[in-house]
Amino acid sequence: ALELTARHCGAELERYGRCVAASPESWQRDCHRLRLGIAQCASAHPIVRQIRRDCAEPFAAFERCLREHPGSARRCHPHASAFLLCAERV
Repeated sequence: ALELTARHCGAELERYGRCVAASPESWQRDCHRLRLGIAQCASAHPIVRQIRRDCAEPFAAFERCLREHPGSARRCHPHASAFLLCAERV
């Protein structure tokens, strides 16, 4: 499913990734519109919609971790792994 998102929303993901990398301390604010663009694009695909529904909790935990540890994304690796494991099961 992540592959589907990358395939269908690759340009959006690329712009968001560049923004986050360029703004490690303020990416939440600076990249918010780009994040919304990914969500809009992804929500158009049925499998991605199912992942968003079935894996909402691990994804929310990952986002919460990123907000709590700006500039320290490595600390959130366990949350990212939990989300990816959930997405693979869908």
